[in-house]
Amino acid sequence: MRQAIPAELSDLVRSVKFDGGVATIIADAGGMGRSAAAQLQRELEQDVGAVEGVEEVRVALMADKPSRPIIVVGSGKGGVGKSTLTANLAVALAKLGHKVGVVDADIYGPSQPTLLDVQGERPRAEGQKLVATDSPHGVKVLSMGQLVEPGRAIAWRGPMVGNALSQLVDGDWGDTDLLLVDLPPGTGDVQLSMLKNNKPSGAVVVSTPQDLALIDATRAIDLFRQAKVPIVGLVENMAGYLCPHCGEASDPFGQGGARKAAEELDLPFLGQVPLAMEIRAASDAGDPPGAGDSEHGQHFVALAAQVSAFVKAGKS
Repeated sequence: MRQAIPAELSDLVRSVKFDGGVATIIADAGGMGRSAAAQLQRELEQDVGAVEGVEEVRVALMADKPSRPIIVVGSGKGGVGKSTLTANLAVALAKLGHKVGVVDADIYGPSQPTLLDVQGERPRAEGQKLVATDSPHGVKVLSMGQLVEPGRAIAWRGPMVGNALSQLVDGDWGDTDLLLVDLPPGTGDVQLSMLKNNKPSGAVVVSTPQDLALIDATRAIDLFRQAKVPIVGLVENMAGYLCPHCGEASDPFGQGGARKAAEELDLPFLGQVPLAMEIRAASDAGDPPGAGDSEHGQHFVALAAQVSAFVKAGKS
């Protein structure tokens, strides 16, 4: 596949992956103007698209490092509690002194307005930018969930999704010094758009202990590694359940799988968050426990401390 790329472009290509007729190319467009980057994308699409067996070419052009750190929170599959973890991580980081903004990049299933209690608060526009909304917990938010009617399906193709993501990330975030981006599950158009337009400073990957979730999580890790995005670490969510009635502990999704995977992949293991009714209920009510001093809130504060250390190390 790489042989199809002209020699003058090969130094800009960071990785080429081919799967099921789809070629995914990650290239470095740092320092390029818009027209030069567009020309690079066209040439890569044309050259690789001419290879036999290639049905679709996806090109992600990595941008220059943004002015404020961007930490993306991703997962290989849905249903692992990634959005709830993002909201709690954000309020815990704010508790530690960061000025945090949350970009709800899960365009098709936005949930941050509910989790951060900004439902019904439509962001205003100033000039060409959306102004981030202040949540009750000192965290700013921008989400597609604030811009469309509740319950309305968002049936957009890739380019429209990319444009929507850019408007959210490039919004007016005021004095925010750290952005968390709640990515949709998987490794699709939103992830590629993120790499193309806003180079993340790091990635937190969320998984349950379940084998299937871990297999999918490794795909997300592989994409970030291809794009040279540092992995902050792996979080094991829904790790154990304590029955509120009898007090008996159980492990419906398995035990210790993410810790073992982190060791095998040579990644930092950031910690475990239990499967707890209190976390789910409080977060769904727009009152993430990560903002408080409860026992469950301390899990998120511990995660936030490690993310904070990563961000500070990157600034030094």
